[in-house]
Amino acid sequence: MIDSLPDPLPDDVLARRQQLPLKVAPVSLTGERFHLQPLVVERDAEPFHAVTNGQAISIGALRVEAYDADEWVWRFMSGGPFASVDELAIYLQKLVDMPNGLALAVFDRTVDHIVGVATFMSNEPAHLKIELGNISYSPLVQGRGANTEATYLMLRHAFDLGYRRVEWKCNALNERSRRAALRLGFTFEGIQDAHYIIKGRNRDTAWFRMLDHEWPAVKAALEARLEHQS
Repeated sequence: MIDSLPDPLPDDVLARRQQLPLKVAPVSLTGERFHLQPLVVERDAEPFHAVTNGQAISIGALRVEAYDADEWVWRFMSGGPFASVDELAIYLQKLVDMPNGLALAVFDRTVDHIVGVATFMSNEPAHLKIELGNISYSPLVQGRGANTEATYLMLRHAFDLGYRRVEWKCNALNERSRRAALRLGFTFEGIQDAHYIIKGRNRDTAWFRMLDHEWPAVKAALEARLEHQS
């Protein structure tokens, strides 16, 4: 016996596929402490390099001693560490040029300085799904709520646009990213072996996802967490 197919999706859901562009439309997203806006390489490369290159830095009340930039920022990313601003600019430009994504610069509003980069990527309007990825933060704000608020803002925007599924994928060895995905309300779906070759090394990929019907509960939990942090 052949199993029956699920019922067709409602017309209004299917209509969203025609309304969403392949290249994610530029948007600015503002939270209590962090502000996201489209990445501009000419504006953002130099100040982002300054807070992700391993050197000690002090900006307002934010301070960090010298650190291992590979360990704390770039180890599981497709590029970096970057010895120069020009090298970082090339990497950032590739994010800006993604045909099915949107690169966002994350600014700490308390110091008006870029502290991170996050992207909408792997956008597939035909299937109403999109990914949050290419996420990197300066140690200046790691553990201080930047990723929580930025991810909340991006999730809210994605589901408001009408996506059914938001994905989070990372190197299976990246325990910090895997813990973050679960903490932020994503559901673990499994490991895809030999998914990529990154920096000449094999990458097995851990897959996480959030669905539109799960978002209201996750939204409430994230808002409560952000209120507690503020």
